[in-house]
Amino acid sequence: MNSLADVHIPAGTRLRDYTLPVPAIVDRMHRSQQSALAPARAQRKRLFMCAPDHFAVSYSINPWMDGQLGRASGSRAKAQWTALREILGRHATIETIDAVEGLPDMPFTANAGLLHDGRFVPSRFRHAERRGEEAHFIEWFRRHGVEIGRLPGRILFEGAGDALFDEAIALLWMGHGQRSEFAAAAGLARLLDVDTVPLRLVDPRFYHLDTCFCPLPRGVLLWYPAAFDEDSRALVESRIHSSQRIAVDEADALAFACNAISLGSAVVLHRASGRLKRQLDDAGFTVIETALNEFHKAGGSAKRLTLRME
Repeated sequence: MNSLADVHIPAGTRLRDYTLPVPAIVDRMHRSQQSALAPARAQRKRLFMCAPDHFAVSYSINPWMDGQLGRASGSRAKAQWTALREILGRHATIETIDAVEGLPDMPFTANAGLLHDGRFVPSRFRHAERRGEEAHFIEWFRRHGVEIGRLPGRILFEGAGDALFDEAIALLWMGHGQRSEFAAAAGLARLLDVDTVPLRLVDPRFYHLDTCFCPLPRGVLLWYPAAFDEDSRALVESRIHSSQRIAVDEADALAFACNAISLGSAVVLHRASGRLKRQLDDAGFTVIETALNEFHKAGGSAKRLTLRME
Protein backbone atom coordinates (compact mmCIF):
# COMPACT_ATOMS: atom_id res chain seq x y z
CA MET A 1 0.00 0.00 0.00
CA ASN A 2 1.45 3.36 -1.03
CA SER A 3 1.87 6.09 1.60
CA LEU A 4 0.28 9.51 1.14
CA ALA A 5 3.73 11.01 0.60
CA ASP A 6 4.13 8.94 -2.55
CA VAL A 7 0.96 9.65 -4.42
CA HIS A 8 0.82 13.25 -5.67
CA ILE A 9 3.29 13.51 -8.54
CA PRO A 10 4.14 16.93 -9.97
CA ALA A 11 5.58 16.75 -13.48
CA GLY A 12 9.24 15.70 -13.45
CA THR A 13 9.23 14.71 -9.77
CA ARG A 14 10.30 11.29 -8.52
CA LEU A 15 7.73 9.50 -6.36
CA ARG A 16 10.01 9.06 -3.35
CA ASP A 17 11.00 12.74 -3.31
CA TYR A 18 7.56 14.32 -2.97
CA THR A 19 5.54 15.13 0.15
CA LEU A 20 1.93 16.28 -0.10
CA PRO A 21 1.72 20.05 0.63
CA VAL A 22 -1.04 20.80 3.14
CA PRO A 23 -1.58 24.39 1.83
CA ALA A 24 -2.37 22.97 -1.59
CA ILE A 25 -5.12 20.82 -0.07
CA VAL A 26 -6.74 23.82 1.62
CA ASP A 27 -6.46 25.89 -1.55
CA ARG A 28 -8.02 23.06 -3.59
CA MET A 29 -10.99 22.86 -1.20
CA HIS A 30 -11.50 26.62 -1.29
CA ARG A 31 -11.43 26.78 -5.07
CA SER A 32 -13.77 23.80 -5.37
CA GLN A 33 -16.32 25.46 -3.11
CA GLN A 34 -16.07 28.77 -4.97
CA SER A 35 -16.28 27.14 -8.39
CA ALA A 36 -19.55 25.43 -7.43
CA LEU A 37 -21.15 28.88 -7.32
CA ALA A 38 -20.06 29.82 -10.84
CA PRO A 39 -22.03 28.83 -13.96
CA ALA A 40 -20.51 26.14 -16.17
CA ARG A 41 -18.64 27.54 -19.13
CA ALA A 42 -20.33 26.79 -22.42
CA GLN A 43 -17.98 24.74 -24.58
CA ARG A 44 -18.58 22.37 -27.46
CA LYS A 45 -16.52 19.28 -26.86
CA ARG A 46 -15.02 16.81 -29.33
CA LEU A 47 -15.44 13.10 -28.77
CA PHE A 48 -13.78 10.12 -30.49
CA MET A 49 -15.92 7.04 -31.14
CA CYS A 50 -15.94 3.73 -33.04
CA ALA A 51 -19.10 2.02 -34.26
CA PRO A 52 -19.66 -1.50 -32.86
CA ASP A 53 -19.68 -3.12 -36.30
CA HIS A 54 -17.76 -6.13 -34.98
CA PHE A 55 -18.70 -5.91 -31.31
CA ALA A 56 -19.01 -9.25 -29.50
CA VAL A 57 -18.01 -10.96 -26.29
CA SER A 58 -15.63 -13.56 -27.66
CA TYR A 59 -13.23 -13.80 -24.70
CA SER A 60 -13.18 -12.96 -21.00
CA ILE A 61 -10.72 -10.43 -19.57
CA ASN A 62 -12.88 -8.93 -16.80
CA PRO A 63 -15.59 -10.22 -14.42
CA TRP A 64 -18.38 -8.69 -16.52
CA MET A 65 -17.45 -10.91 -19.46
CA ASP A 66 -17.62 -14.13 -17.44
CA GLY A 67 -20.58 -16.17 -18.65
CA GLN A 68 -21.32 -13.77 -21.52
CA LEU A 69 -19.30 -15.38 -24.33
CA GLY A 70 -21.37 -15.33 -27.51
CA ARG A 71 -24.35 -13.67 -25.81
CA ALA A 72 -23.92 -10.08 -26.99
CA SER A 73 -26.27 -8.96 -29.75
CA GLY A 74 -24.56 -6.98 -32.48
CA SER A 75 -27.83 -5.42 -33.67
CA ARG A 76 -28.85 -4.28 -30.17
CA ALA A 77 -25.37 -2.93 -29.53
CA LYS A 78 -25.46 -0.96 -32.78
CA ALA A 79 -28.89 0.49 -31.94
CA GLN A 80 -27.75 1.51 -28.44
CA TRP A 81 -24.50 3.01 -29.74
CA THR A 82 -26.39 4.95 -32.43
CA ALA A 83 -28.77 6.37 -29.83
CA LEU A 84 -25.80 7.39 -27.66
CA ARG A 85 -24.08 9.06 -30.58
CA GLU A 86 -27.26 10.98 -31.43
CA ILE A 87 -27.50 12.29 -27.86
CA LEU A 88 -23.82 13.23 -27.75
CA GLY A 89 -24.03 14.89 -31.15
CA ARG A 90 -26.39 17.50 -29.69
CA HIS A 91 -23.65 18.59 -27.30
CA ALA A 92 -20.37 17.66 -29.00
CA THR A 93 -18.60 17.13 -32.30
CA ILE A 94 -18.06 13.42 -32.98
CA GLU A 95 -14.96 12.00 -34.70
CA THR A 96 -14.94 8.32 -35.67
CA ILE A 97 -12.51 5.57 -36.56
CA ASP A 98 -13.47 2.57 -38.69
CA ALA A 99 -14.06 -0.64 -36.75
CA VAL A 100 -11.69 -3.54 -37.50
CA GLU A 101 -12.84 -7.13 -37.78
CA GLY A 102 -11.36 -9.33 -35.07
CA LEU A 103 -11.12 -6.48 -32.55
CA PRO A 104 -14.51 -6.65 -30.79
CA ASP A 105 -13.58 -4.21 -27.99
CA MET A 106 -12.48 -1.43 -30.32
CA PRO A 107 -15.73 0.57 -29.71
CA PHE A 108 -14.40 1.25 -26.20
CA THR A 109 -12.34 4.17 -27.49
CA ALA A 110 -11.67 5.55 -24.00
CA ASN A 111 -8.97 2.90 -23.90
CA ALA A 112 -7.31 4.06 -27.12
CA GLY A 113 -4.99 6.35 -25.14
CA LEU A 114 -4.94 9.81 -23.60
CA LEU A 115 -5.05 13.06 -25.56
CA HIS A 116 -3.71 16.24 -23.96
CA ASP A 117 -2.52 19.55 -25.40
CA GLY A 118 -2.11 18.18 -28.92
CA ARG A 119 -0.27 15.01 -27.85
CA PHE A 120 -1.65 11.48 -27.91
CA VAL A 121 -0.27 8.89 -25.49
CA PRO A 122 -1.33 5.47 -26.82
CA SER A 123 -2.35 2.60 -24.58
CA ARG A 124 -0.30 -0.49 -23.90
CA PHE A 125 -2.89 -3.10 -23.04
CA ARG A 126 -2.40 -5.67 -20.32
CA HIS A 127 -4.30 -8.38 -22.19
CA ALA A 128 -3.15 -9.73 -25.55
CA GLU A 129 -6.75 -9.78 -26.82
CA ARG A 130 -6.76 -5.96 -27.05
CA ARG A 131 -3.21 -5.25 -28.20
CA GLY A 132 -4.20 -5.41 -31.85
CA GLU A 133 -6.11 -2.14 -31.38
CA GLU A 134 -2.99 -0.14 -30.53
CA ALA A 135 -1.59 0.27 -34.06
CA HIS A 136 -4.97 1.32 -35.51
CA PHE A 137 -5.50 4.06 -32.94
CA ILE A 138 -1.93 5.34 -33.29
CA GLU A 139 -2.24 5.48 -37.06
CA TRP A 140 -5.56 7.37 -36.91
CA PHE A 141 -4.13 10.09 -34.69
CA ARG A 142 -0.91 10.28 -36.68
CA ARG A 143 -2.88 10.75 -39.92
CA HIS A 144 -4.84 13.55 -38.26
CA GLY A 145 -1.67 15.44 -37.39
CA VAL A 146 -1.50 14.63 -33.69
CA GLU A 147 1.89 14.18 -32.04
CA ILE A 148 2.43 10.70 -30.59
CA GLY A 149 4.07 10.58 -27.16
CA ARG A 150 4.97 7.20 -25.72
CA LEU A 151 5.55 6.07 -22.16
CA PRO A 152 9.04 4.60 -21.59
CA GLY A 153 9.73 0.90 -21.71
CA ARG A 154 6.73 -1.38 -21.67
CA ILE A 155 4.71 0.30 -18.92
CA LEU A 156 1.11 -0.89 -19.04
CA PHE A 157 -1.36 1.95 -19.49
CA GLU A 158 -4.97 1.74 -20.67
CA GLY A 159 -5.64 5.30 -21.71
CA ALA A 160 -8.52 7.49 -20.61
CA GLY A 161 -10.14 4.48 -19.01
CA ASP A 162 -7.58 4.95 -16.24
CA ALA A 163 -6.55 8.61 -16.69
CA LEU A 164 -9.13 11.32 -16.01
CA PHE A 165 -8.51 15.06 -15.90
CA ASP A 166 -10.07 17.01 -13.07
CA GLU A 167 -12.70 19.44 -14.34
CA ALA A 168 -11.77 22.23 -11.91
CA ILE A 169 -7.96 22.35 -11.76
CA ALA A 170 -4.99 21.14 -13.81
CA LEU A 171 -4.75 17.67 -12.29
CA LEU A 172 -4.77 14.14 -13.69
CA TRP A 173 -6.31 11.33 -11.64
CA MET A 174 -4.86 7.94 -12.61
CA GLY A 175 -6.15 4.50 -11.67
CA HIS A 176 -3.79 1.56 -11.24
CA GLY A 177 -3.72 -1.89 -9.71
CA GLN A 178 -5.99 -3.72 -12.16
CA ARG A 179 -4.96 -2.76 -15.72
CA SER A 180 -2.59 0.23 -15.75
CA GLU A 181 0.64 0.11 -13.76
CA PHE A 182 1.57 2.48 -10.93
CA ALA A 183 4.66 3.58 -12.90
CA ALA A 184 2.43 5.05 -15.60
CA ALA A 185 1.53 7.93 -13.27
CA ALA A 186 5.10 9.24 -13.09
CA GLY A 187 5.52 8.67 -16.83
CA LEU A 188 2.42 10.69 -17.67
CA ALA A 189 3.44 13.47 -15.28
CA ARG A 190 6.74 13.90 -17.11
CA LEU A 191 5.45 13.33 -20.63
CA LEU A 192 2.43 15.64 -20.41
CA ASP A 193 3.75 18.06 -17.78
CA VAL A 194 0.72 17.54 -15.53
CA ASP A 195 0.37 16.90 -11.81
CA THR A 196 -0.81 13.32 -11.38
CA VAL A 197 -2.55 11.57 -8.48
CA PRO A 198 -2.46 7.74 -8.63
CA LEU A 199 -5.44 5.93 -7.11
CA ARG A 200 -5.30 2.20 -6.41
CA LEU A 201 -8.27 0.12 -7.57
CA VAL A 202 -8.98 -2.96 -5.46
CA ASP A 203 -12.27 -4.40 -6.78
CA PRO A 204 -11.90 -6.45 -10.02
CA ARG A 205 -15.38 -5.37 -11.12
CA PHE A 206 -14.11 -1.79 -11.29
CA TYR A 207 -10.95 -2.51 -13.21
CA HIS A 208 -10.66 0.92 -14.85
CA LEU A 209 -10.85 4.25 -13.05
CA ASP A 210 -13.72 5.47 -15.24
CA THR A 211 -15.95 2.63 -14.01
CA CYS A 212 -16.03 4.12 -10.50
CA PHE A 213 -14.80 7.73 -10.72
CA CYS A 214 -16.20 10.62 -12.76
CA PRO A 215 -14.92 14.20 -12.34
CA LEU A 216 -17.65 16.70 -13.20
CA PRO A 217 -17.56 20.45 -13.90
CA ARG A 218 -17.22 22.95 -11.03
CA GLY A 219 -15.11 20.51 -9.03
CA VAL A 220 -17.90 17.99 -8.35
CA LEU A 221 -16.95 14.30 -8.19
CA LEU A 222 -19.17 11.27 -8.81
CA TRP A 223 -17.50 8.15 -7.38
CA TYR A 224 -17.82 4.75 -5.72
CA PRO A 225 -15.44 4.86 -2.71
CA ALA A 226 -15.43 1.09 -2.08
CA ALA A 227 -13.57 0.52 -5.35
CA PHE A 228 -10.42 2.13 -3.87
CA ASP A 229 -7.98 1.26 -1.12
CA GLU A 230 -7.91 3.28 2.11
CA ASP A 231 -4.98 5.49 1.12
CA SER A 232 -6.58 6.39 -2.20
CA ARG A 233 -9.89 7.27 -0.57
CA ALA A 234 -7.96 9.55 1.80
CA LEU A 235 -6.25 11.22 -1.14
CA VAL A 236 -9.53 11.97 -2.86
CA GLU A 237 -11.10 13.24 0.35
CA SER A 238 -8.09 15.50 1.02
CA ARG A 239 -8.45 17.20 -2.35
CA ILE A 240 -12.19 17.35 -2.86
CA HIS A 241 -14.40 18.76 -0.13
CA SER A 242 -17.21 16.54 1.15
CA SER A 243 -19.78 19.00 -0.21
CA GLN A 244 -18.41 18.35 -3.70
CA ARG A 245 -18.31 14.55 -3.52
CA ILE A 246 -21.28 12.43 -4.62
CA ALA A 247 -20.78 8.84 -3.49
CA VAL A 248 -22.92 6.30 -5.33
CA ASP A 249 -24.14 3.10 -3.71
CA GLU A 250 -23.26 -0.36 -4.98
CA ALA A 251 -26.43 -0.71 -7.06
CA ASP A 252 -25.72 2.50 -8.98
CA ALA A 253 -22.06 1.56 -9.31
CA LEU A 254 -22.97 -1.82 -10.80
CA ALA A 255 -25.28 -0.04 -13.27
CA PHE A 256 -22.19 1.90 -14.43
CA ALA A 257 -23.53 5.22 -13.14
CA CYS A 258 -19.95 6.48 -12.73
CA ASN A 259 -19.09 5.51 -16.31
CA ALA A 260 -20.78 8.71 -17.37
CA ILE A 261 -20.02 11.39 -19.94
CA SER A 262 -19.92 14.97 -18.70
CA LEU A 263 -20.99 17.60 -21.24
CA GLY A 264 -21.38 20.87 -19.39
CA SER A 265 -24.42 20.56 -17.17
CA ALA A 266 -25.51 17.31 -18.88
CA VAL A 267 -24.43 13.92 -17.49
CA VAL A 268 -25.05 11.08 -19.96
CA LEU A 269 -25.21 7.55 -18.53
CA HIS A 270 -26.99 4.22 -18.76
CA ARG A 271 -29.14 4.50 -15.64
CA ALA A 272 -29.23 6.29 -12.28
CA SER A 273 -31.40 5.70 -9.23
CA GLY A 274 -33.90 8.33 -8.16
CA ARG A 275 -31.67 9.23 -5.22
CA LEU A 276 -28.63 9.77 -7.47
CA LYS A 277 -30.66 11.84 -9.92
CA ARG A 278 -31.77 14.10 -7.08
CA GLN A 279 -28.20 14.48 -5.87
CA LEU A 280 -26.97 15.42 -9.34
CA ASP A 281 -29.91 17.77 -9.81
CA ASP A 282 -29.08 19.48 -6.51
CA ALA A 283 -25.51 19.91 -7.78
CA GLY A 284 -26.78 21.59 -10.94
CA PHE A 285 -26.63 18.69 -13.41
CA THR A 286 -29.23 17.15 -15.70
CA VAL A 287 -29.11 13.36 -16.09
CA ILE A 288 -29.67 11.94 -19.57
CA GLU A 289 -30.24 8.18 -19.53
CA THR A 290 -29.76 5.95 -22.55
CA ALA A 291 -29.78 2.14 -22.58
CA LEU A 292 -26.29 0.63 -22.93
CA ASN A 293 -26.78 -2.74 -21.22
CA GLU A 294 -25.52 -4.65 -24.26
CA PHE A 295 -22.07 -3.16 -23.67
CA HIS A 296 -22.23 -4.04 -19.98
CA LYS A 297 -21.71 -7.66 -21.04
CA ALA A 298 -18.20 -6.61 -22.03
CA GLY A 299 -17.65 -4.41 -18.97
CA GLY A 300 -18.30 -0.95 -20.35
CA SER A 301 -20.89 1.79 -20.69
CA ALA A 302 -21.20 5.40 -21.86
CA LYS A 303 -17.80 6.83 -20.92
CA ARG A 304 -15.86 3.85 -22.24
CA LEU A 305 -17.47 4.35 -25.66
CA THR A 306 -15.91 7.80 -26.02
CA LEU A 307 -12.54 9.53 -25.82
CA ARG A 308 -12.38 13.25 -25.09
CA MET A 309 -10.29 15.10 -27.65
CA GLU A 310 -9.79 18.47 -25.92
